Amino acid sequence: MSESLVPRELLARADKILFVAHLALGDFTYLQNCFQAFAHAFPHLRIHLWVDETRRTRDAGQWEHLRKYSLYDWVDDCGLFDKVYRETYSPALLARSIAEAQQERYPIVISLAVLKRHFYAALIRKISPDGFVVGQKKRVRPWDIPKRLIYRKLDASIPAYVARSAGLAHISAIYAGWFQTLFGFAMTAEQRFPFVRIPPRWQDWAHRQLAQWGYRADDRIVFLNAFSKSPERSWPLRRMIELAAAIRRQPGWEDACFVVNVVPEKMAEARRLFADHALERIELFSAEENFFQLPAMLSLCTLIVSVETAVMHLANAVHVPVIALMRQTSPEWTPIDAANSHVITVERRKGWVEDITADQVVAALPAAIEPRKGEQA
Repeated sequence: MSESLVPRELLARADKILFVAHLALGDFTYLQNCFQAFAHAFPHLRIHLWVDETRRTRDAGQWEHLRKYSLYDWVDDCGLFDKVYRETYSPALLARSIAEAQQERYPIVISLAVLKRHFYAALIRKISPDGFVVGQKKRVRPWDIPKRLIYRKLDASIPAYVARSAGLAHISAIYAGWFQTLFGFAMTAEQRFPFVRIPPRWQDWAHRQLAQWGYRADDRIVFLNAFSKSPERSWPLRRMIELAAAIRRQPGWEDACFVVNVVPEKMAEARRLFADHALERIELFSAEENFFQLPAMLSLCTLIVSVETAVMHLANAVHVPVIALMRQTSPEWTPIDAANSHVITVERRKGWVEDITADQVVAALPAAIEPRKGEQA
């Protein structure tokens, strides 16, 4: 091991550590590997995780949706965390979680937050008044005294991650770099490759669902995902109808089956849209019951076409070829498995993913289904 930002003697005598992060599924697709490497390096330390909800609100009507965030299914099942703080989606629950965390008297608290860094610097010091706390920080204007005072509460810091300064580094390498700086251990490219362990019950569920739809194991099944949390990274759902029709016009794809991913809040709208087109062998899908329904379904597909969101990273984790539709603004988030990924990037720097046409995706089909050996980001 090399030098570490967290004192090695503190790591040796501590019994637990708390990581604070505002996690999305895409983040955890790569951070899971870092947490696993940390657990192997320091098996005596119990790992606790604080998942902070950036959509925190006083609107009680939104709480049920936030409470059921599918990430928690994955976090709970991965076996890496002794305790997870997940009730941070309202101001009252945030205060309650802080009080609960203070009772743990954490000797080490690490913030991996890349948004509102000063807020999380203050939060981790509040959680652990006497512990060793580390957060990200960025340059502060000389006159911004409040932020300067907040950052002084940190015992150590790692430089802020800024996409444009990341160069050609993949996000998995950036995350691994944080852990090397913090704890002194390096990760190989193989250790950074994403994985997801799908419980057998959900793998069985996916097989049954395909059979119920009338899809066979030897069918060419294409998974289509047009949804991202941000409009600039999404595709209009109607274009998936256009794409499915265009794919079926290609030699060898005439009998292709399609699974169209739909976020729960858009399901009613999607059903109306697809009903109007009377399309055969196209089914709408949503992992409404459990997160693992998503990777289980992905793992049984022939090809995945997805906009820039967690689905395209999970495609690599389940080793299914993917056509990824991306903007130019986040090259560090390109799928890690270059051999099984074909990336179509918007031509204009500030262009939106919807600028990519169905014809461009169809043109990529041959390259997407003929993986190139030995390539990895």
